[in-house]
Amino acid sequence: MKLDLGDGLIIREYRDSDLESLVAQANNLNVSRNLEDRFPYPYTAEDAEEWFALVADQDPLTSFAIAADSGVIGGIGFQLCQDIYRGTAELGYWVGEDYWGRGIATRAVRSVTTWAFDRFPLERIQARVFESNPASCRVLEKAGYTCEGRLRRSVLKINMVMDLIVYAILRHEL
Repeated sequence: MKLDLGDGLIIREYRDSDLESLVAQANNLNVSRNLEDRFPYPYTAEDAEEWFALVADQDPLTSFAIAADSGVIGGIGFQLCQDIYRGTAELGYWVGEDYWGRGIATRAVRSVTTWAFDRFPLERIQARVFESNPASCRVLEKAGYTCEGRLRRSVLKINMVMDLIVYAILRHEL
């Protein structure tokens, strides 16, 4: 898979050669504080190797690098839900702090959302955002997602209890 985001940026599969750039962008507390704890901080070469192994086992592949000529600058992917939720996918994404404020995450979310709806029998793609991350809320809103609700005091991250905000887009809303 290769999606062109413009400005020399693409969404593509991870490569072994991405290890150094992935660690350089992911090893940042300001990035990890907005993600689930399974995205570690500090982020080491060993963490990147474990991530590459996990992604290599995905079938179908649903986790991708956001990349520039210099290497990985972020990541984006989704989990296909199961059982009665099988028409839903859960989207996640991050961009290295050096690349914040450039519209990259919005372009990546739009591109992957369209790609996922084109390739999977999904009715809905949803994303969850910590209340402490209003920039990510704006990314989703600009990408066409709708705020559906707030799960009050449902997250514990870095010793803070906070709300989780749920966004979604439906197939027919594209």
